[in-house]
Amino acid sequence: MRIVSKLVVAVAAFAAASFTFAQDKVVYHIDSGLAQATKGVRNIRNHLDIDPKAKIVVVTHADGVDFLLEGAKTTSNSQEFAALVGDLMSRNVTFEICEITLRNRNLRKEQFILGPSFTPSGVVRIANLQAREQYAYIKP
Repeated sequence: MRIVSKLVVAVAAFAAASFTFAQDKVVYHIDSGLAQATKGVRNIRNHLDIDPKAKIVVVTHADGVDFLLEGAKTTSNSQEFAALVGDLMSRNVTFEICEITLRNRNLRKEQFILGPSFTPSGVVRIANLQAREQYAYIKP
């Protein structure tokens, strides 16, 4: 019986150590405009305040790209998203913009703030992050 108890303790300790050292990987999905983006930016900031080592990727498509356009402001019009996004990027958050959305909406890459990258398809990128790279999914 003592061997079983020691084995249980050892397995529990190993599991706890594994969770302690694992880096959270999360994809935030933004696709529906400035209100969702405002909430998403706030969620990401709070996420990093609690877990500063989390690896966060924000994938945008459809109306979700609007907050990354030059001059876009939060829903309260109190602050430009560029400053908020820049702050998150300095905390190692990456932002990606769907190129299909650009084509469908006749947008150009030059219309966006500096920093975000472009992905051929936002939906495919989200699926790949979840399935292949084991990212958790959050849609604010």
